[in-house]
Amino acid sequence: MTDSILSKAATMEIPINSNGDSRTAEDDSLEQDLQQVMVSGPNLNETNIVSGGYGGAAEGIIPTSSIKDIRSKSRGIAPSHSATSRIANQPGHYPAPSMHHSNSNPSMMSEEATRGVAVEKFDTMKKWSINTYKCTKQMFSERFGRGTKTVDLELEAQIDVLRETKIKYERILRLAHELTNHFYNMVQTQQALGDTFADLSQKSPELQDEFGYNAETQRLLCKNGETLLGAINFFVSSINTLVNKTMEDTLMTIKMYENARLEFDAYRTDLEELSVGPQDAAAMVRIEIAQQQYQIQKDKYERLHSDVSIKLKFLEENKVKVMHKQLLLFHNAISAYFAGNQQQLEQALRQFNVKLKPSGSDKPSWLEEQ
Repeated sequence: MTDSILSKAATMEIPINSNGDSRTAEDDSLEQDLQQVMVSGPNLNETNIVSGGYGGAAEGIIPTSSIKDIRSKSRGIAPSHSATSRIANQPGHYPAPSMHHSNSNPSMMSEEATRGVAVEKFDTMKKWSINTYKCTKQMFSERFGRGTKTVDLELEAQIDVLRETKIKYERILRLAHELTNHFYNMVQTQQALGDTFADLSQKSPELQDEFGYNAETQRLLCKNGETLLGAINFFVSSINTLVNKTMEDTLMTIKMYENARLEFDAYRTDLEELSVGPQDAAAMVRIEIAQQQYQIQKDKYERLHSDVSIKLKFLEENKVKVMHKQLLLFHNAISAYFAGNQQQLEQALRQFNVKLKPSGSDKPSWLEEQ
């Protein structure tokens, strides 16, 4: 067993060259001769080998010190500290970045950003919860008659009138839609009846004149009906804009105003309750915070109160102007149609800038486009 251990140890001490063969005495003598030549010859550390021949690019220059270090690595010998420093100082050489540093900074920044977002969301949720609690408490107090409510009687009366007016105008709009649909069906029937009369006029020589008169009458009624439908359609479009855009926009501002009023009363009540309580240091801090919140809600309430007053005023003026024009158009168009006055009907539409179908046009009629 001792002999096997000694033989194993001897095997481990045998140096191996780059080709995997064991070193011989001739290799050692050759290495010593090369070292003597390098020492006695010129300073090879300052000698450059040009890649690509004479006059090659600067980046093709390779220091011999690098070749020496590479040869040392192939023999299993680590390069010296001075050689390593010279390689690091060569142009175009960049030290490898620290993987630990590059990986830790982004992760830390991401973690801090996530924590900041979470804290912001928590603060927002906290403020929303407190505000909701106060407003709900104020709403129930008002409903059960235990809380006070800020009321502007004049403004509240105007808001009630607007809501009632919107309901009535919605009824007008719904009935105008029904009239349009019914009248459209009647014009379609008149057109079909006129086409049938014209066809029979060609196929019944003994009744040609009678069918021809009726066909012409139905065609004239159909043409006037299309003109009246254009007027009714313009009327419906204008009422729809007034009800579903102008009035709805004002009502949205009113809703914001009512929410601001509820918040204002909730924070006002909270400030009043704190003012009648104990006046120690902690209570004074709470009172100061409540005073600041109260002032913020008061400014918001007063701003929306002013906005609602202005919008109600402009809405009333706009409503009178629009309805005056549309009611006059509707009356003149209906009267002219049932009086059989085609010129007056077309004149009524021109007066209110309602586009008419050009006479003799080959384009499809308004009914055909529906």
